[in-house]
Amino acid sequence: MKDRTLKLLLVLNLMVLTVILLRPSVSLPSTAAQSSSAPRDNPELTRLMDEDQADRMPPAGKPIDWTVVSPRDEARLKRVKELYLQNQVQTGNDYSNAALILQHSNTPEDYLLAHELCVVAISKQRGVESLAAASEDRFLMSIGRPQRFGTQYKSDGPNQPYRLYKIDSGVTDQLRRTMNVPSLAEAKAREAEMNKER
Repeated sequence: MKDRTLKLLLVLNLMVLTVILLRPSVSLPSTAAQSSSAPRDNPELTRLMDEDQADRMPPAGKPIDWTVVSPRDEARLKRVKELYLQNQVQTGNDYSNAALILQHSNTPEDYLLAHELCVVAISKQRGVESLAAASEDRFLMSIGRPQRFGTQYKSDGPNQPYRLYKIDSGVTDQLRRTMNVPSLAEAKAREAEMNKER
């Protein structure tokens, strides 16, 4: 029963993404004609996303200190979920920022919500397709399934090499390009580059 539900969920997500990505461009009214009550990006979500990314970019040559970053991630995850439940996620950037933080969770439920927020962000703005692909891959990896786009790598320990996580053959490089992620060959080349830096 779970397999059938998961397959249905994946098919529905892919159908929604296809409709969004293939829809014709719609002419929008000029900014001057738009209402002044249009939602603005949530500055707290922007700050949380900036902090999340800064934690993942240590000074050159230094590894990420996960004993410091993990508690910060937990606090950011908690706050993003509060903002989400309080309907404080409004704009395409808000949805994208919240999704990026949720993707740094450790639970399939958060990965799935991140993916769903990406779908909304795509409908509100362009440029977050790669995050939608990555959040779907991370969700699948977390439940022991092959990823579809080839965005996730895994290491068996601190001094072990990174390996591209197993990949479902159902996604073509054309769909990868549409979702703004590297081809399978580029993903494999990235694996080699990641291991050179270790």
